[in-house]
Amino acid sequence: MDMPLDRTLELDDEALLLQFARGDARAAEVLTARLTPVVLAHAYRLLGDRAEAEDVAQESLLKLWRIAPEWRRGEAKVTTWLYRVVANAATDRLRKRRMVDIASVAEPEDGAPSALERMQERARVDALQAALNGLPERQRQAVVLRHIEGLANPEIGEIMDVKVEAVESLVARGKRALKAALEGRKEELGYEDD
Repeated sequence: MDMPLDRTLELDDEALLLQFARGDARAAEVLTARLTPVVLAHAYRLLGDRAEAEDVAQESLLKLWRIAPEWRRGEAKVTTWLYRVVANAATDRLRKRRMVDIASVAEPEDGAPSALERMQERARVDALQAALNGLPERQRQAVVLRHIEGLANPEIGEIMDVKVEAVESLVARGKRALKAALEGRKEELGYEDD
């Protein structure tokens, strides 16, 4: 039997997953609504392609629903497990395609008010995505998880299955490479030194 919606909304991700495993369809709806934007955004940042990101997000959530009956409370956070699944799926896709023409990557609507601002923002996003695409896969994953997703190094280490020191090194090297890739484009991208 489904739990009342107001009670379901109060549950954390793990409790919702366990409720779904017991047959509560409402728990699945709430958890899907909560996790889909996070999974989709992470997949997009790793892949740079909206259609592929949607496929990876859908595949990852399906895997979550399939493992729900075996989920063991307290072993891992649901989001940590999902970040790892998304990262693995994205890595597999990147290995298959190797080279991507950045001009073919469609950008999502950003909602900026003027056409000039939208163009400027698009140029910045394209430049960042191109720079991210130029990083080795592990550095890209660490930088995205740390500076775009906002995760802490211990959680990133758990997702990537590496020690915290390795995460720190990957992030530092990735940031240096991004800075080098974008340094000469400050004026073009509308950034001025203050």
